[in-house]
Amino acid sequence: MERRTLLNAATGAVAAIGLHGPRFGYSDVERFRDEYLRIVKADWAIGGSRDVENKTVELAAQIQSTLSEGSGSARARQQLYSLASDVMSCAAFAAIDARVNERARTHLNHAVALAGLSRSSESQYHVRNHYAMLAGHQRNATEAAAATAAMKGFRVAQRNAKYGSLAHMRNAVALTYGNLRTEALRSLSAAEKAYGRVSNTDQHAAWIDFYDESEVSGLSASVWFKLGDFARAEECFSRALDTLRPSLVRNRALYTAHLSLSQARKGEVEQACATADRALHTLNPGSGSQRTMKTLRDVRRVLISVGSSAPEVTAWLERVENGAQTLR
Repeated sequence: MERRTLLNAATGAVAAIGLHGPRFGYSDVERFRDEYLRIVKADWAIGGSRDVENKTVELAAQIQSTLSEGSGSARARQQLYSLASDVMSCAAFAAIDARVNERARTHLNHAVALAGLSRSSESQYHVRNHYAMLAGHQRNATEAAAATAAMKGFRVAQRNAKYGSLAHMRNAVALTYGNLRTEALRSLSAAEKAYGRVSNTDQHAAWIDFYDESEVSGLSASVWFKLGDFARAEECFSRALDTLRPSLVRNRALYTAHLSLSQARKGEVEQACATADRALHTLNPGSGSQRTMKTLRDVRRVLISVGSSAPEVTAWLERVENGAQTLR
């Protein structure tokens, strides 16, 4: 009863906001959404950019200002809250890619509050997707598992095969942190089967457009890599790169770096050097994708530990020592 009273009071308070302010409607929603999509595309191309992160924070502030100062229908208000949450999730993802974890968590905490106000299953799913990624980077298996369980429980994941597949895929990755091989491969299989049910007529939000056949292969590769099957990982990373869209430049650099690390772990050290060079040259100027750079630093450590005297290896190590200080 107390919870119902609080919810009713909150609903009444929202309805009372901005009664005498400027009117907002669906044209405002679309205007803000167009700006959000421009930022998302910039993130796909650059990755880990503080400029992208700052622009998303500013856009979310503009949306919230419109909500607090204006009036509109309940439907338009919910759409703006949902959009503001998605925008803050984008800010969090830029911070995750830059490996600035505490800032990413602050953005996600903001996003989850906005998603709750929106009552959107899709926006709440979106936030948990990034919580799962962040928890993985911080090696917090418990939080990663909780986030992926929440993803699977949302209505959008149960009704839309693309969302369901991504939830299972994130769960598969989370399970590898505890070296739960059987459970991880079971979840990976569920993700692949769910993706097989995706239809071109299914409706989905723009942010999840990245999750296509190439991303299924790339995330599958991550599962195999974490389970220690570097040959299978190399195969899947190669398949991901073969089918990756040109607009996803940051992902191409990241998966190329992971392919290099898989090759290095297999002992294909000369090939790993050539692949690592491709990753470095793929990154756009101004990219802050520390996920990519960390992976290349891991390649460097593996190559140093091998102690190979092959000219390709020694030349590459000398090159990155002299010209790419970020790999140290």
